[in-house]
Amino acid sequence: MAKSRSIFVCNECGAESPQYFGRCPTCNSWNSMVEQAQPAKEATPRAAALGRSRGGATTAKASQPRLAMTLSQIQDHPQARLASGYGELDRVLGGGIVPGSLVLLGGDPGIGKSTLLLQVANQMAARQRVLYVCAEESGQQVKLRWQRLGPVESGGVEGKGESFKGKKGRGKREEGKEEAELDEFEAAGVEAVDSQLFLLPEIDLETILMELESLKPTVAIIDSIQALYYAALTSAPGSVSQVRECTSALMQLAKRSNISLFIVGHVTKEGAIAGPKVLEHLVDTVLYFEGDRFASHRLLRSVKNRFGATHELGVFEMVDRGLAEISNPSALFLGNRDEQVPGIATIVACEGTRPLVVELQSLVSPTSYSSPRRSTTGVEYNRLLQILAVLEKRVGIPLSKLDAYVASSGGLAVGEPAADLGIAISVVASFRDRLVDPELVLIGEVGLGGQVRPISQLELRLKEAAKLGFKRAIVPKGQSVRVEGLEIVEVSRVVDAIAHALKGSG
Repeated sequence: MAKSRSIFVCNECGAESPQYFGRCPTCNSWNSMVEQAQPAKEATPRAAALGRSRGGATTAKASQPRLAMTLSQIQDHPQARLASGYGELDRVLGGGIVPGSLVLLGGDPGIGKSTLLLQVANQMAARQRVLYVCAEESGQQVKLRWQRLGPVESGGVEGKGESFKGKKGRGKREEGKEEAELDEFEAAGVEAVDSQLFLLPEIDLETILMELESLKPTVAIIDSIQALYYAALTSAPGSVSQVRECTSALMQLAKRSNISLFIVGHVTKEGAIAGPKVLEHLVDTVLYFEGDRFASHRLLRSVKNRFGATHELGVFEMVDRGLAEISNPSALFLGNRDEQVPGIATIVACEGTRPLVVELQSLVSPTSYSSPRRSTTGVEYNRLLQILAVLEKRVGIPLSKLDAYVASSGGLAVGEPAADLGIAISVVASFRDRLVDPELVLIGEVGLGGQVRPISQLELRLKEAAKLGFKRAIVPKGQSVRVEGLEIVEVSRVVDAIAHALKGSG
């Protein structure tokens, strides 16, 4: 009979070792190795298997697959995506929720992960059965938050709310009657949600799996995966083995029962999702919910999506009754164009397939120290250093003795190379104390030789700029794109872009 043995697993990175180490040899974290019992494996008839594969006589019988199928043998089952009730979330997911998919949502504490998913559950419960597993809160706490967020929108139950809303203003008697009908309709919406939204305060994995198999909801929400506990493992909840096994069990049930599953994940102090990296490999979609603690807007990004484009962006705003969608996010990241200040330039960034018009602000001033300061907000620091070096070497602007500060409006993280030209023009405008035309957008990547390099999705960016009322655009030469109402200026070098952008400004 085979003997069982123990292994030591790191709680930080999931590395396994047959012996204990005070410091993990893989991630160098201290006191993170915990002992786990590994079940014994039955002996396999290896000799017989080798004899069949090597020494056995060859036969004329053709090889046949046992379980494998060709792609043409797999039956097609077209499935419509489920609407979450929020267009921004559906956009990030690639057009809606795919039945049977696993979505992992991570973010800093207090950013609004539970609020967003409770609002989604509230909207979807008007049409489908939803199970909300709250492993970190009691049922009473979740109900208090649900009451604060308010009932489901009246338009969410068979679309009747709009017909009631459009009948007001006819007279006090008729208006009072219609308001009473609207209140009655909203109460019916709350009752419909209450009959389809189920709450389960539980951390035991086996109990949750039995509830999912019994209830068979269309959508299930696990808040959060780090709080679940599998009794067959000796490690504590939130450990690498617990997170891995719980996620694997939930994935198998979701795929087998065609349940769309949302999983909330904690993040580490570095901003990555806590637990093993295999957690992100198991799920179909990984979303990050982020935002500035001094601002009310929240950004929902997709970093992995098997059913849509990655790096999509959804924008929400935190209000008194939860999260509200922002249909025109460019207005959020675009400053006041009436107040002209030197050092301000406008770019068009792309997050996935969404173009965003963003205002960049630069300030160049004499330094008071032996080493000048460089500071960025929303712009990659090393990218700024590279652009400053190009401006000094290729354009001849002396910036080595000057402090340089660059920031994006609204704190939006702009990391793509298409923002290089806007950063360069704003820095030069601040250095020369010149104004950039507020109706001008700048799009292009700056090379180390001072050239303006082509970028992707140019037509999509230009259409967004034209829609917001911009009249001119400086773009890389060679990308022949024409947009009605927008004057296109093609340049091949940064010097030419500076000459066109600052021409006639004083």
